[in-house]
Amino acid sequence: MYLTQKPCLKLLLHFPIFLLHFYSIYSYPTPMNCTDSTRVCTSFLAFKPQPNQTLAVIESMFDVLPGDITVEGNGWGYTFIRKNCSCAAGIKKYVSNTTFTVKSHGGFVTDMVMDAYDGLVFLPNTTTRWAREGSVVPLSLFCGCSSGLWNYLVSYVIRDGDSVESLASRFGVSMDSIETVNGISNPDSVIVGSLYYIPLNSVPGEPYHLKNDTSPVPVPSPSVDNFSADDINRKAHVPYGLIMGVEARNQAKVAEGNISHKLHRSPILFCGPGRFICCKPVDQTDGESSSDQITAPKPSTLMPEVFNMDKPVVFTYEEIFSSTDGFSDSNLLGYKTYGSVYYGLLRDQEVAIKRITATKTKEFMSEMKVLCKVHHANLVEFIGYAPSHDEVFLVFEYAQKGSLSSHLHDPQNKGHSSLSWITRVQIALDAARGLEYIHEHTKTRYVHQDINTSNILLDASFRAKISDFGLAKLVSETIEGGTTTTKGVSTYGYLAPEYLSNRIATSKSDVYAFGVVLYEIISGKKAIIQTQGTQGPERRSLASIMLEVLRTVPDSLSTPSIRNHVDPIMKDLYSHDCVLQMAMLAKQCVEEDPILRPDMKQVVLSLSQIHLSSFEWEATLAGKSQVFSGLIQGR
Repeated sequence: MYLTQKPCLKLLLHFPIFLLHFYSIYSYPTPMNCTDSTRVCTSFLAFKPQPNQTLAVIESMFDVLPGDITVEGNGWGYTFIRKNCSCAAGIKKYVSNTTFTVKSHGGFVTDMVMDAYDGLVFLPNTTTRWAREGSVVPLSLFCGCSSGLWNYLVSYVIRDGDSVESLASRFGVSMDSIETVNGISNPDSVIVGSLYYIPLNSVPGEPYHLKNDTSPVPVPSPSVDNFSADDINRKAHVPYGLIMGVEARNQAKVAEGNISHKLHRSPILFCGPGRFICCKPVDQTDGESSSDQITAPKPSTLMPEVFNMDKPVVFTYEEIFSSTDGFSDSNLLGYKTYGSVYYGLLRDQEVAIKRITATKTKEFMSEMKVLCKVHHANLVEFIGYAPSHDEVFLVFEYAQKGSLSSHLHDPQNKGHSSLSWITRVQIALDAARGLEYIHEHTKTRYVHQDINTSNILLDASFRAKISDFGLAKLVSETIEGGTTTTKGVSTYGYLAPEYLSNRIATSKSDVYAFGVVLYEIISGKKAIIQTQGTQGPERRSLASIMLEVLRTVPDSLSTPSIRNHVDPIMKDLYSHDCVLQMAMLAKQCVEEDPILRPDMKQVVLSLSQIHLSSFEWEATLAGKSQVFSGLIQGR
C-alpha cells in the first residue's frame, strides 16, 4: 500500500524484474559482440508498434525521419527502422543511440522503456530511477554490423510461433545464414524474447505510405528556382519574388441536400518544384467580380487550424501589425541576418516574426528556398509569410527560451538560470542533428553558413533548434564527396580558414563553426574574447585559445590549464571525462585542413556517446538537485 509514496519500496519490488531482464541480455547468444569502436554501418531494427504508437511517435522513439521507416507487408504489422550502428566500447556491443521522453509521472523509467521498446533496448543504470514527466533518457538500441557477407543485419526479437525456419521463409533468406550470424547450433532452441539478427542484402519492407495530400496540385512551372529575384520583381510585378497564381476549378458543394457549383480561386505561392504555399480557397459567389486580380486572402479565410498544415500560409499585414503591438520595442526580440525579429501573438499562437525590407529581396528569396524544403525537429519551423508594400514578414515558431548565446554569456544579468552540464550536452546534440539533416538528409543539400550560438534557439524544454537560413545555400557535390558553395558573410569568430582565404564555403565550414559552438558550451565564453597580450589588450578567437590549451593536455582534466577554461558557473558539477571528450571533438571540428574534420554524421555519433556517458555520470549523483533540475542557480 502507498507504493506511489514509497519509491524506495517500489524499487525493491521491481529490482528482481530488472535483474531478470539484465541477465537475459547477457545470457542469450546475442546482442552481437564487437571490438572496433571506429566502425559504423547501416542497420535495421524490426519493431512491431503498439496501437498508440503512430508514425510520429515512432520517429520520436527512434530519433529517425519518415524516410528511415519501412513497413512489412502481408499483415505482419512490423516496421523496419534504419539506424547508424557502431560499437559501444563500454559494453562491447553494437548499439545505436536514441532518446526516450517520459510522458507521465509515476512508475519507473525501466518499466516504461521495456514496455515501449521490448527487447531491442539496452537499459543503462539511469533507467532505474523514478519517472518524471518531460525528462529525456538516453538509450542504446541493439543493432548489428555484418562481417561483409551481407549488406545489412536486422535486429529481431523472437515472438511466440517464430522459428529459424519461419524467419528464413518470411525474410527470403536461408536458414544457414541466420544460424551462422547468430551462432545457432540447435535451430529448435530459439527462445521467445531473445534477440536475433536476420542477414539481408536489400532494404527490408516497403516505403511507409503517408496519408494522401488532398491539396490542389500546383502548376509545375514557373517556380522560385527558375527565376532570379530581379527577374521576378521586374517581369511578374509581384513584390519580393512571390510568384502568385490563380487556380480555378469547379467544385460540387453539397448544402442541405442541394448541389451547386462554385468557382474557387486559390492564391498559391510556389516554393520550388513540387511545393507551394497555399491558403484557404476564396469562394467567388454570384455577383462577385470575375477579375483575375490576385490579392492576399482575408483573415476570415485563414482559419486557426492552418498552424497544423504541412505547408505555410499567407497572413495579412494587418494581422502581423496587430500581433506585434505595432512592432513595439517591447516586442523586439533582436536583430538577425538581414532583418529584425519580433515576438507576436498570432491567432492565439506565440510566433517569431522576421521583418525584411525591400532592399533585402535576394536574402528573402534565399531563405524562402530553404525554408520550403527543410522540416526537422531541430530546425525552427517556418509557418508562413505576409507581404506588404515595401516589406515582407516571415513567421516562425517561437522559441520560448531564446538563444543559446544568452544562456551561455552572462546569463544571470539576462534573467536566465545557468545551464547544467547535461542540458548543455543535449543542446549540442540537438543542434548537431539539425545540421546533419541539412547536410545529409535533404533531397538537395545545404550549407547553413552562419552557425553560431545566436542562431541556435531553445524551446520551453531547452531543446535546441537551428534558425536563420538567410545565408544558407544550395551546394554541389565535389570530387572528394564534400559540398561547396560560394559567397555569403558569416559571423566573425566562426569562420573556417578556407573561407577566410578564398571565400569558399563547404559543409566542413559549418563543421568548423559548430566546433566553436562546442567550445562556447564548455567554457561559457564568446567566440571572440578580449585578452591581455604582451602589447596590451587584444582580441583573440576562442578556438585559438582552446587549441593552445588542448595541445598541452594529456588524457584527463587533471591539468589545471583546461579546467580553468570550463565554465565556472557549473560549479564543478560536470563529468570531467565527458567535458574532455567534447573538447577533443571540438578540436577535431576546427582542424585547419577541412579534410581532417569529421562530418556532422560523425559528430552526432560522438555527441550521442557523450550524452549517454553524461547520463550515466548523472546517475552517480542522485540527490544533487542542481544536476537533475537541468539548471544551476547562482554562481
